[in-house]
Amino acid sequence: MKALLLALVALIGLSGAAFAQDMSEPLAPKPEHWSFEGPFGMYDRAALQRGFQVYKEVCSACHSLNLVAFHDLSDGEGGSGFFSPAQVKAIAASYKVPAEPNDKGETTDDKGNPLTRAGIPADHFPPPFPNENAARLANGGALPPDLSLIVKARGGGPDYVFSIVTGDGSPVPHGFKVTEGKYYDPYFAGRNISMPPPLKDDSVTYSDGTPATLDQEAHDVVTFLTWASEPKMEERKRLGFGVMAFMVLLSVLLFLSYRRVWKDAH
Repeated sequence: MKALLLALVALIGLSGAAFAQDMSEPLAPKPEHWSFEGPFGMYDRAALQRGFQVYKEVCSACHSLNLVAFHDLSDGEGGSGFFSPAQVKAIAASYKVPAEPNDKGETTDDKGNPLTRAGIPADHFPPPFPNENAARLANGGALPPDLSLIVKARGGGPDYVFSIVTGDGSPVPHGFKVTEGKYYDPYFAGRNISMPPPLKDDSVTYSDGTPATLDQEAHDVVTFLTWASEPKMEERKRLGFGVMAFMVLLSVLLFLSYRRVWKDAH
C-alpha cells in the first residue's frame, strides 16, 4: 500500500511538472483572414490607413520604424503607398527630426536640447528614443524591437503578430506564474512578455467611422506592418502574373511551331 501511495505521488508530481512545462509553451498563432493572402491578394488601402493611424498614435511611442521613409507612404509617381503626396507631406511635417548644424556649427540649443526641424517626405520615421540605453531605461530593461520587418522576421508572419497583440494581457490560467514586471501572453515564447497590452477597445478614433475594437485595431496595424515589411508585394505579384502569361503564350507558340515543322515528317 505504501509503495502504491508513493507511486501515485510521483505520478502526480510528474503530471504537474508536465502541466507546467506545457503551460510555458506558446499556443499556435490564431489564423486570421488577410486581404493580401494568396496569389491574387492585395493590400486593403483603408486598412493600411487605419493601421498607420494605430502605429502613429499607439505603437510609435515605443517602437521605431527605421527602414521606412515618409515618401514610401505615397501613392504618387509609381509609389506603392496609400496616401496622396500632399497627405504624405503633411504627415512628414508633423514629425520632428534632427536638424543639421546651424550657421555656428551647433547641433544643440542654449539649453542643450538637440536642434530639430519639421520632417520632409525624404526623411525616415524618427525613432522614439535617442539610443538603445534610453529605450531600455523607459521599458524596464526590455528593448522594443523595430517594426520595419517584424512581420517577415517572425515565424507565423501576420498571424503571429496579430496573436501577440491581441493575446497580451490575457487572463492568467490557474497554476501559471507570471514573472514580476511581465505580462501574460499565451502566444509568446515562455508566455511572459515585457510589453504591456498595447491595444484595447477605442485605443484610437478612426476617421472613417470604423468601430475601433481590439481585434480591428490589431488587424489594421498588422496590415500596415505587413506592407512595411514588403511594400512591393503587389508589384511583385503583377510581375509574376505577367511572366506566367508570357510563358504560357510562348509554350503555345512553340507547340504550334513544332506541329507545323514536323507535320509532314509523320
